Amino acid sequence: MSNRPIDSGRKVAPSPLRRRLQTLAVAAACLAAGAPALAQQAWEPTRTVEFIVPAGTGGGADQMARLIQGIIQKNGLMKQPIIVVNKGGGAGAEGFLEIKGAKGDPHKIVITLSNLFTTSLTTATFDWTEFTPVSMMALDQFVLWVNAKNPAKTAKEYIEQVRAAGGKARMAGTGARQEDQIITVGIERAAKIKFTYIPFKGGGEVATQLVGGHVDSSVNNPIEAVAQWRAGGLRPLCVFDDERMPYRTRVTADMSWNDIPTCREAGIPTDYLMLRGIFMPGGVTPAQRDYFVELMRKVRETPEWKKFIAEGAFNTTALEGEAFTKWLTRAKDEHRTLMREAGWVTR
Repeated sequence: MSNRPIDSGRKVAPSPLRRRLQTLAVAAACLAAGAPALAQQAWEPTRTVEFIVPAGTGGGADQMARLIQGIIQKNGLMKQPIIVVNKGGGAGAEGFLEIKGAKGDPHKIVITLSNLFTTSLTTATFDWTEFTPVSMMALDQFVLWVNAKNPAKTAKEYIEQVRAAGGKARMAGTGARQEDQIITVGIERAAKIKFTYIPFKGGGEVATQLVGGHVDSSVNNPIEAVAQWRAGGLRPLCVFDDERMPYRTRVTADMSWNDIPTCREAGIPTDYLMLRGIFMPGGVTPAQRDYFVELMRKVRETPEWKKFIAEGAFNTTALEGEAFTKWLTRAKDEHRTLMREAGWVTR
Protein backbone atom coordinates (compact mmCIF):
# COMPACT_ATOMS: atom_id res chain seq x y z
CA MET A 1 0.00 0.00 0.00
CA SER A 2 1.43 3.30 -0.97
CA ASN A 3 2.28 5.89 1.64
CA ARG A 4 1.37 8.72 -0.79
CA PRO A 5 -1.78 10.63 0.07
CA ILE A 6 -4.81 9.66 -1.97
CA ASP A 7 -5.93 12.40 -4.47
CA SER A 8 -9.60 12.68 -3.83
CA GLY A 9 -10.06 15.37 -6.53
CA ARG A 10 -10.91 17.93 -3.89
CA LYS A 11 -8.95 21.23 -4.02
CA VAL A 12 -7.37 22.26 -0.78
CA ALA A 13 -7.65 25.95 0.07
CA PRO A 14 -4.28 27.70 0.32
CA SER A 15 -3.08 28.76 3.72
CA PRO A 16 -3.38 32.42 4.80
CA LEU A 17 0.38 32.81 4.38
CA ARG A 18 0.28 31.41 0.85
CA ARG A 19 -2.65 33.69 -0.09
CA ARG A 20 -0.68 36.65 1.18
CA LEU A 21 2.39 35.68 -0.84
CA GLN A 22 0.30 35.16 -3.97
CA THR A 23 -1.32 38.58 -3.55
CA LEU A 24 2.07 40.26 -3.13
CA ALA A 25 3.44 38.44 -6.18
CA VAL A 26 0.53 39.55 -8.37
CA ALA A 27 0.83 43.13 -7.14
CA ALA A 28 4.56 43.15 -7.81
CA ALA A 29 4.03 41.80 -11.32
CA CYS A 30 1.43 44.49 -12.06
CA LEU A 31 3.72 47.22 -10.78
CA ALA A 32 6.60 45.90 -12.83
CA ALA A 33 4.49 45.78 -15.98
CA GLY A 34 3.16 49.31 -15.41
CA ALA A 35 6.43 50.89 -14.30
CA PRO A 36 7.58 52.14 -17.71
CA ALA A 37 4.20 53.77 -18.45
CA LEU A 38 4.08 55.39 -15.04
CA ALA A 39 7.62 56.69 -15.46
CA GLN A 40 6.69 58.15 -18.85
CA GLN A 41 3.57 59.85 -17.54
CA ALA A 42 5.48 61.35 -14.64
CA TRP A 43 8.03 63.24 -16.80
CA GLU A 44 8.30 66.96 -16.22
CA PRO A 45 11.02 69.57 -16.78
CA THR A 46 13.94 69.44 -14.37
CA ARG A 47 15.42 72.83 -15.25
CA THR A 48 14.47 76.17 -16.82
CA VAL A 49 12.63 75.89 -20.15
CA GLU A 50 13.72 78.21 -22.97
CA PHE A 51 10.83 79.51 -25.05
CA ILE A 52 12.30 80.56 -28.40
CA VAL A 53 10.61 83.27 -30.51
CA PRO A 54 11.91 83.24 -34.11
CA ALA A 55 10.95 86.90 -34.56
CA GLY A 56 11.62 90.32 -33.05
CA THR A 57 10.14 91.84 -29.91
CA GLY A 58 6.70 93.43 -29.93
CA GLY A 59 5.25 91.35 -32.77
CA GLY A 60 2.43 88.83 -32.57
CA ALA A 61 4.62 85.79 -31.87
CA ASP A 62 6.50 87.65 -29.14
CA GLN A 63 3.28 88.84 -27.51
CA MET A 64 1.76 85.36 -27.57
CA ALA A 65 4.89 83.73 -26.16
CA ARG A 66 5.09 86.23 -23.30
CA LEU A 67 1.40 85.77 -22.55
CA ILE A 68 1.86 81.98 -22.39
CA GLN A 69 4.87 82.47 -20.13
CA GLY A 70 2.84 84.73 -17.83
CA ILE A 71 -0.14 82.33 -17.72
CA ILE A 72 2.12 79.39 -16.81
CA GLN A 73 3.83 81.32 -14.04
CA LYS A 74 0.69 83.00 -12.65
CA ASN A 75 -1.28 79.76 -12.47
CA GLY A 76 1.59 77.55 -11.32
CA LEU A 77 1.22 75.24 -14.31
CA MET A 78 4.90 74.27 -14.30
CA LYS A 79 7.33 73.85 -11.42
CA GLN A 80 10.37 75.08 -13.34
CA PRO A 81 10.77 78.63 -14.72
CA ILE A 82 10.15 79.40 -18.39
CA ILE A 83 12.00 82.25 -20.13
CA VAL A 84 11.30 83.87 -23.51
CA VAL A 85 14.29 84.30 -25.83
CA ASN A 86 13.98 86.23 -29.12
CA LYS A 87 16.05 84.83 -32.00
CA GLY A 88 14.66 86.52 -35.10
CA GLY A 89 17.76 86.75 -37.30
CA GLY A 90 17.54 85.52 -40.87
CA ALA A 91 13.74 85.80 -41.02
CA GLY A 92 13.48 83.49 -38.03
CA ALA A 93 16.11 80.99 -39.21
CA GLU A 94 18.21 81.77 -36.13
CA GLY A 95 15.48 80.53 -33.81
CA PHE A 96 14.59 77.48 -35.90
CA LEU A 97 18.24 76.42 -36.21
CA GLU A 98 18.53 76.73 -32.42
CA ILE A 99 15.73 74.16 -32.08
CA LYS A 100 17.14 71.97 -34.86
CA GLY A 101 20.49 71.86 -33.05
CA ALA A 102 18.87 70.97 -29.71
CA LYS A 103 17.76 67.49 -30.82
CA GLY A 104 16.56 65.44 -27.86
CA ASP A 105 16.48 68.43 -25.47
CA PRO A 106 13.00 68.67 -23.87
CA HIS A 107 13.84 71.97 -22.17
CA LYS A 108 13.45 74.07 -25.33
CA ILE A 109 10.23 74.93 -27.14
CA VAL A 110 9.55 77.33 -30.00
CA ILE A 111 6.52 79.33 -31.07
CA THR A 112 6.08 79.30 -34.83
CA LEU A 113 4.60 81.59 -37.39
CA SER A 114 4.14 80.53 -40.97
CA ASN A 115 7.82 81.45 -41.39
CA LEU A 116 8.19 77.81 -40.35
CA PHE A 117 7.43 77.20 -44.05
CA THR A 118 8.52 80.39 -45.81
CA THR A 119 11.98 80.56 -44.26
CA SER A 120 12.65 76.86 -44.71
CA LEU A 121 11.66 77.04 -48.39
CA THR A 122 14.06 79.92 -49.07
CA THR A 123 17.02 78.81 -46.94
CA ALA A 124 16.68 75.00 -47.15
CA THR A 125 18.58 74.69 -43.85
CA PHE A 126 15.74 73.13 -41.85
CA ASP A 127 12.31 71.57 -42.26
CA TRP A 128 9.38 71.32 -39.87
CA THR A 129 9.65 67.52 -39.98
CA GLU A 130 12.92 67.84 -38.04
CA PHE A 131 10.93 69.23 -35.10
CA THR A 132 8.32 67.70 -32.79
CA PRO A 133 4.85 69.24 -33.27
CA VAL A 134 3.11 70.00 -29.96
CA SER A 135 0.02 72.16 -30.57
CA MET A 136 -1.57 74.58 -32.96
CA MET A 137 -2.61 77.28 -30.50
CA ALA A 138 -4.61 79.37 -32.99
CA LEU A 139 -4.57 80.79 -36.50
CA ASP A 140 -3.86 84.48 -36.94
CA GLN A 141 -5.70 86.87 -39.22
CA PHE A 142 -4.20 89.59 -41.42
CA VAL A 143 -5.79 93.00 -41.89
CA LEU A 144 -5.03 95.69 -44.47
CA TRP A 145 -4.25 98.84 -42.47
CA VAL A 146 -3.70 102.49 -43.40
CA ASN A 147 -2.89 105.56 -41.35
CA ALA A 148 -6.06 107.04 -39.86
CA LYS A 149 -5.30 110.34 -41.65
CA ASN A 150 -5.47 108.64 -45.05
CA PRO A 151 -8.61 109.84 -46.87
CA ALA A 152 -9.37 106.30 -48.08
CA LYS A 153 -12.23 104.86 -46.03
CA THR A 154 -12.49 101.54 -47.90
CA ALA A 155 -10.09 99.03 -49.40
CA LYS A 156 -11.41 99.88 -52.87
CA GLU A 157 -10.59 103.58 -52.37
CA TYR A 158 -7.10 102.73 -51.15
CA ILE A 159 -6.44 100.41 -54.11
CA GLU A 160 -7.28 103.32 -56.42
CA GLN A 161 -4.72 105.45 -54.54
CA VAL A 162 -2.08 102.76 -55.03
CA ARG A 163 -2.92 102.45 -58.71
CA ALA A 164 -2.57 106.21 -59.16
CA ALA A 165 0.80 106.16 -57.35
CA GLY A 166 2.26 103.96 -60.09
CA GLY A 167 4.21 101.59 -57.85
CA LYS A 168 5.40 104.18 -55.33
CA ALA A 169 2.91 103.30 -52.56
CA ARG A 170 4.87 101.79 -49.65
CA MET A 171 3.63 98.55 -48.09
CA ALA A 172 5.28 97.67 -44.78
CA GLY A 173 5.63 94.10 -43.57
CA THR A 174 7.58 91.79 -41.32
CA GLY A 175 10.56 90.31 -43.14
CA ALA A 176 11.11 89.59 -46.81
CA ARG A 177 9.54 86.68 -48.71
CA GLN A 178 7.44 85.84 -45.70
CA GLU A 179 3.72 86.00 -44.91
CA ASP A 180 3.31 89.77 -45.24
CA GLN A 181 5.02 89.90 -48.62
CA ILE A 182 3.10 86.83 -49.83
CA ILE A 183 -0.15 88.70 -49.09
CA THR A 184 1.22 91.85 -50.74
CA VAL A 185 1.94 89.90 -53.93
CA GLY A 186 -1.57 88.45 -53.69
CA ILE A 187 -3.07 91.96 -53.54
CA GLU A 188 -0.94 93.09 -56.48
CA ARG A 189 -2.12 90.18 -58.63
CA ALA A 190 -5.76 90.42 -57.61
CA ALA A 191 -6.00 94.19 -58.10
CA LYS A 192 -3.40 94.53 -60.89
CA ILE A 193 -1.39 97.13 -58.98
CA LYS A 194 2.18 97.43 -57.67
CA PHE A 195 3.59 98.31 -54.24
CA THR A 196 7.05 99.16 -53.00
CA TYR A 197 7.43 96.56 -50.26
CA ILE A 198 9.49 97.61 -47.22
CA PRO A 199 10.45 94.88 -44.71
CA PHE A 200 10.87 95.46 -40.97
CA LYS A 201 11.97 93.18 -38.13
CA GLY A 202 8.58 92.73 -36.45
CA GLY A 203 4.90 93.65 -36.46
CA GLY A 204 5.33 96.15 -33.64
CA GLU A 205 7.81 98.14 -35.71
CA VAL A 206 5.55 97.89 -38.76
CA ALA A 207 2.65 99.46 -36.83
CA THR A 208 4.89 102.22 -35.49
CA GLN A 209 6.15 103.07 -38.97
CA LEU A 210 2.60 103.28 -40.30
CA VAL A 211 1.40 105.50 -37.46
CA GLY A 212 4.40 107.77 -38.10
CA GLY A 213 3.51 108.11 -41.77
CA HIS A 214 6.78 106.58 -42.96
CA VAL A 215 4.87 103.97 -45.01
CA ASP A 216 1.42 104.01 -46.61
CA SER A 217 -0.10 100.67 -45.52
CA SER A 218 0.57 97.34 -43.86
CA VAL A 219 -0.94 93.85 -43.68
CA ASN A 220 -0.37 93.41 -39.97
CA ASN A 221 -2.03 90.93 -37.61
CA PRO A 222 -4.84 92.33 -35.43
CA ILE A 223 -2.86 91.97 -32.20
CA GLU A 224 0.07 93.88 -33.69
CA ALA A 225 -2.02 96.94 -34.55
CA VAL A 226 -5.01 96.93 -32.20
CA ALA A 227 -3.43 99.39 -29.73
CA GLN A 228 -2.77 101.90 -32.51
CA TRP A 229 -6.27 101.37 -33.91
CA ARG A 230 -7.83 101.90 -30.49
CA ALA A 231 -5.72 105.05 -30.02
CA GLY A 232 -6.91 106.49 -33.33
CA GLY A 233 -3.66 106.14 -35.26
CA LEU A 234 -4.66 103.40 -37.75
CA ARG A 235 -7.70 102.39 -39.79
CA PRO A 236 -8.52 98.78 -40.81
CA LEU A 237 -9.84 98.35 -44.35
CA CYS A 238 -10.39 94.60 -44.79
CA VAL A 239 -9.48 91.16 -43.38
CA PHE A 240 -7.84 88.44 -45.49
CA ASP A 241 -10.24 85.62 -44.66
CA ASP A 242 -13.28 84.11 -46.35
CA GLU A 243 -15.60 85.39 -43.62
CA ARG A 244 -15.66 88.28 -41.17
CA MET A 245 -14.15 87.92 -37.73
CA PRO A 246 -16.84 86.93 -35.19
CA TYR A 247 -15.87 89.37 -32.43
CA ARG A 248 -18.61 91.99 -31.98
CA THR A 249 -17.36 93.87 -28.90
CA ARG A 250 -16.40 97.38 -29.95
CA VAL A 251 -12.70 98.14 -30.13
CA THR A 252 -13.19 101.81 -30.95
CA ALA A 253 -16.18 104.05 -30.36
CA ASP A 254 -17.92 102.89 -33.52
CA MET A 255 -16.27 99.64 -34.74
CA SER A 256 -15.72 96.02 -33.71
CA TRP A 257 -13.58 93.43 -35.47
CA ASN A 258 -16.78 92.07 -37.00
CA ASP A 259 -17.41 95.42 -38.71
CA ILE A 260 -14.28 95.01 -40.86
CA PRO A 261 -15.30 93.59 -44.27
CA THR A 262 -13.45 90.70 -45.84
CA CYS A 263 -11.08 91.66 -48.62
CA ARG A 264 -13.20 89.56 -50.97
CA GLU A 265 -16.18 91.77 -50.09
CA ALA A 266 -13.97 94.74 -50.94
CA GLY A 267 -13.04 93.31 -54.34
CA ILE A 268 -9.62 91.85 -53.41
CA PRO A 269 -9.98 88.04 -53.62
CA THR A 270 -7.00 87.19 -51.41
CA ASP A 271 -7.14 84.97 -48.27
CA TYR A 272 -4.39 84.04 -45.82
CA LEU A 273 -4.28 82.68 -42.26
CA MET A 274 -1.05 82.32 -40.28
CA LEU A 275 0.01 79.52 -37.96
CA ARG A 276 0.59 80.12 -34.26
CA GLY A 277 2.00 76.80 -33.09
CA ILE A 278 4.28 75.24 -30.50
CA PHE A 279 7.08 72.80 -31.36
CA MET A 280 9.89 71.00 -29.53
CA PRO A 281 13.21 69.77 -30.93
CA GLY A 282 13.24 66.44 -32.73
CA GLY A 283 14.22 63.33 -30.82
CA VAL A 284 12.26 63.98 -27.64
CA THR A 285 10.26 61.16 -26.06
CA PRO A 286 6.47 60.80 -26.36
CA ALA A 287 6.16 61.47 -22.62
CA GLN A 288 8.11 64.73 -22.95
CA ARG A 289 5.97 65.82 -25.88
CA ASP A 290 2.77 64.85 -24.06
CA TYR A 291 3.79 66.98 -21.08
CA PHE A 292 3.82 70.11 -23.25
CA VAL A 293 0.66 69.08 -25.13
CA GLU A 294 -1.16 68.94 -21.80
CA LEU A 295 0.50 72.16 -20.60
CA MET A 296 -0.74 74.05 -23.67
CA ARG A 297 -4.24 72.62 -23.19
CA LYS A 298 -4.25 74.06 -19.68
CA VAL A 299 -3.06 77.41 -21.02
CA ARG A 300 -5.92 77.52 -23.54
CA GLU A 301 -8.46 76.86 -20.79
CA THR A 302 -7.51 79.94 -18.75
CA PRO A 303 -9.54 83.17 -18.75
CA GLU A 304 -6.37 85.10 -19.61
CA TRP A 305 -5.91 83.12 -22.81
CA LYS A 306 -9.54 83.44 -23.86
CA LYS A 307 -9.43 87.20 -23.29
CA PHE A 308 -6.21 87.49 -25.33
CA ILE A 309 -7.68 85.48 -28.21
CA ALA A 310 -10.82 87.63 -28.32
CA GLU A 311 -8.96 90.93 -28.07
CA GLY A 312 -6.48 89.84 -30.75
CA ALA A 313 -9.29 88.59 -33.01
CA PHE A 314 -7.69 85.19 -33.59
CA ASN A 315 -9.21 82.27 -35.45
CA THR A 316 -9.62 79.82 -32.55
CA THR A 317 -8.68 76.63 -34.43
CA ALA A 318 -6.48 74.40 -32.22
CA LEU A 319 -4.97 71.07 -33.30
CA GLU A 320 -2.78 68.33 -31.83
CA GLY A 321 -1.40 64.95 -32.85
CA GLU A 322 -2.16 63.47 -36.27
CA ALA A 323 -4.60 66.25 -37.20
CA PHE A 324 -1.88 68.86 -36.62
CA THR A 325 0.66 66.84 -38.61
CA LYS A 326 -1.72 66.56 -41.58
CA TRP A 327 -2.39 70.31 -41.45
CA LEU A 328 1.36 71.05 -41.44
CA THR A 329 1.99 68.81 -44.45
CA ARG A 330 -0.77 70.52 -46.42
CA ALA A 331 0.30 74.03 -45.35
CA LYS A 332 3.88 73.53 -46.51
CA ASP A 333 2.66 72.40 -49.94
CA GLU A 334 0.41 75.47 -50.17
CA HIS A 335 3.26 77.81 -49.24
CA ARG A 336 5.56 76.18 -51.79
CA THR A 337 2.94 76.84 -54.47
CA LEU A 338 2.46 80.48 -53.45
CA MET A 339 6.19 81.16 -53.29
CA ARG A 340 6.84 79.41 -56.59
CA GLU A 341 4.18 81.58 -58.23
CA ALA A 342 5.90 84.67 -56.78
CA GLY A 343 9.21 83.50 -58.28
CA TRP A 344 10.95 83.11 -54.92
CA VAL A 345 11.56 79.37 -55.06
CA THR A 346 12.00 76.90 -57.91
CA ARG A 347 11.76 73.58 -56.01
